[in-house]
Amino acid sequence: MMPGLEMTLEFHTLDVFTQSPFTGNPLAVVLGAEVLSAAQMQTLAREFNLSETIFVQPPQNPAHTARVRIFFPTAEIPFAGHPTIGCAILLASQRQPEGDFTAHLVLEEEAGLVPVRVTRQGSRLEAEFTAPQLPVAAPGTAPRALIAAALDLTPEEIGFAAHSPGLWQAGPAFLYVPLRDLESLGRARPIEPHWSALMDSAGVDSAYLYTPGTECDFRARMFSPTAGIPEDPATGSATAILAAQLRAARVLRQGSQSFTLRQGVEMGRASDLVLSVDYSAEGITAMRIKGSAVPVSQGRIRIPA
Repeated sequence: MMPGLEMTLEFHTLDVFTQSPFTGNPLAVVLGAEVLSAAQMQTLAREFNLSETIFVQPPQNPAHTARVRIFFPTAEIPFAGHPTIGCAILLASQRQPEGDFTAHLVLEEEAGLVPVRVTRQGSRLEAEFTAPQLPVAAPGTAPRALIAAALDLTPEEIGFAAHSPGLWQAGPAFLYVPLRDLESLGRARPIEPHWSALMDSAGVDSAYLYTPGTECDFRARMFSPTAGIPEDPATGSATAILAAQLRAARVLRQGSQSFTLRQGVEMGRASDLVLSVDYSAEGITAMRIKGSAVPVSQGRIRIPA
């Protein structure tokens, strides 16, 4: 054993929102994290240097599955989609390593309790979670001209049909930018100093871009360079909150609807997500995100001093 490796924790990596290894959104899951401080978790998240790392601890309520904490390379966040999906699939598959199953888990996240349904059918592992919070408008402003400058686009490329830029939050907050077509989506890129000016004006650190897709309902990209994520292959939390954008654009009808989304194509890490929205006369009552995950690696990592 190498010197210093006696003080280690087990970790796993998975690719989430995909059934094919080396596509989708990579995730690190660290088990036994109750021995870590928040500063140590942040150090390990920087070491993995993925968009998010999730740390698994015993639940505070024994009726639940686990308490989890989620970190960007730069900061802790209260909730995120692909860590929830990947972590739930890992924990459920460890409990039942063979055969088909359906499992119901509850993860204690900083944003609240997150119920997750995990299924295995053959080689396909899939999970669906219910978002812990409903979306509300976020403060801030995002002028169309500044959005265009920050994304190296023209103002005419911002928006389509009844879709206009919006600021929404449900735990995390995002600037939503509908784009005219796939060509505009493919050309978009953060440009300084306009990007920082836009984030300051909007009061967020992430922008979620979307447009109608050909092989799905919507194609998307998500930029968050100030949070250490130049571009994210799949963003489950932003996809859930997209429900507020769809309501504002009068897309939702009463009842339950599902939408297919594809993200990460421009990065070479195509990710497939399904958003389901329950909508009534009172408004949005639930948002659910579904996706698959596949294991990629496992090992042990040193505990930081």
